[in-house]
Amino acid sequence: MNASDLSPSDDYPIHQVPEVLRHVGTSDRNFYDRYYFNCAPRLDGAAGPMFLIIGMGQYPNLGVADAFAVLRRGDDHLVARASKALGADRMDTSVGPFRIEVIEGLRALRVVLAPSEDTPDLSFDLTFTAAAPARLESRHFDRTLGRVTFDTQRFVQAGSWRGHLIVDGGSIAVTDEMWIGNRDRSWGVRPVGEPEPPGRRAAETAEPSCFFWIYAVLQFDDAVIITIMQEDARGRRIVEDATRVWRDPAREPEHLGRPEHALTFHPGGREVSRAVLTFHRPLPEGGTREALRVECTPVLANYIGVGTGYGLEQDWRHGMWQGALAVQQLRQPASSIEDWKRMFCPIDNLARCTLTEDGRTSTGEGLFEVAVIGAYPRYGFDDIGAVAP
Repeated sequence: MNASDLSPSDDYPIHQVPEVLRHVGTSDRNFYDRYYFNCAPRLDGAAGPMFLIIGMGQYPNLGVADAFAVLRRGDDHLVARASKALGADRMDTSVGPFRIEVIEGLRALRVVLAPSEDTPDLSFDLTFTAAAPARLESRHFDRTLGRVTFDTQRFVQAGSWRGHLIVDGGSIAVTDEMWIGNRDRSWGVRPVGEPEPPGRRAAETAEPSCFFWIYAVLQFDDAVIITIMQEDARGRRIVEDATRVWRDPAREPEHLGRPEHALTFHPGGREVSRAVLTFHRPLPEGGTREALRVECTPVLANYIGVGTGYGLEQDWRHGMWQGALAVQQLRQPASSIEDWKRMFCPIDNLARCTLTEDGRTSTGEGLFEVAVIGAYPRYGFDDIGAVAP
């Protein structure tokens, strides 16, 4: 270590290990530190459904930072993406035309994609304001053949948006009254960068490969319901979380117990047409309690894995070296996305939802992210290529 390893962030009392701040506490190549945001007009508004998702990550042990934005509007799937060499200053949250500004921690952030010749069809200047307290989720941990593949921590927060979004030269006004979404921050170890040699993992095993995932952040008038489920092919839980975060910060978050899912799929694929989440809350002392039930209906699917770096395209993956700076735009009709990509892509659905609790109902909307990849016999997917009848 030498003096050139120092950065301005080392002047802040925030170190966690006996290293300068640019060096993380593990040598694992897969360490990452990421922002995620989504932004959409309210479904009962006049703007019509559209769904913007933005991400930015740093990969300190790969020396890379990257960012993306993907907009789904009608049949349009529009991606802007950028990658750069990560410098010494980890507090530099910019990648080419992208930048993120923390205006007030856990309260307000500004997210910008500046106009650029490389991304001519999309730009924005948006500010997120929290509408509920941030929620620290359950830690996500998993091993494969003894190696840690996931060891991540994340917090999530719902809020509103203001600013402007420019698509094809036309400006769309974004106001707190009509635009909502959620954001998260996650960090730790997960597969990133260039593909590694599979080694023993390539050998045939008795356990079928499966990635079953539900991540829902659903906004209601008085609260936000956050749900996480990851299961293996047998339905065993790897991580789960189910919490109701009240908009009133004086109220303690409510643990909703064990979440269960019942999914209905569009014929010929694995896209969800309807989902029912059931929460078996802890019983009050000496009493009984009905399960809390949320029904979700996807309205608009954003294929977050297509073109953004989540691993479908081998030439552009999160943390992959693209040179000192690369900025690109991709665009295609969503209906033209190949079937295999839809099958292997987590889908971020903008969804309507109805909460039933103690005989009362209320409506809301938000993110319903789902992936059913590989063999998952419970829904009739006996092998990796099976689809719904």
